[in-house]
Amino acid sequence: MFAVEVRDHIMIAHSLPRPVFGPAQGMHGATFVVDAAFFTRDVDEDGLAVDIGLATTILAETLKPLNYQNLDEVEIFKGRISTTEVIAKHIFDQLAKAVSEKKLGPGSARICRLRVLLHESHAARGWYEADL
Repeated sequence: MFAVEVRDHIMIAHSLPRPVFGPAQGMHGATFVVDAAFFTRDVDEDGLAVDIGLATTILAETLKPLNYQNLDEVEIFKGRISTTEVIAKHIFDQLAKAVSEKKLGPGSARICRLRVLLHESHAARGWYEADL
């Protein structure tokens, strides 16, 4: 399996209003480093799995509506707990949509799997990964 992985980041605010989250129940900020991996079974005639420039652009466009936002007030997260895993799945879904809309160019058809990994800190991360 081949893969191209690109990285960006988002700065968000949110609360996790359930006792299991302890002090994180209150409003707090987080900076997530976001890695998105695009997997293919083969490469094209130029030796590319995915156009890295397009992958970088699509990730940035996907993250822009979340950056500097209070996720408690963002419509897609209303009534949901915006854990790292839930945010990763949302980003995954948006990237999968971009792949289906062929926004990664001719290589879009080769992408068979995605992984979205959110680094919460140097010591903790969470992700969502699935076949397309």
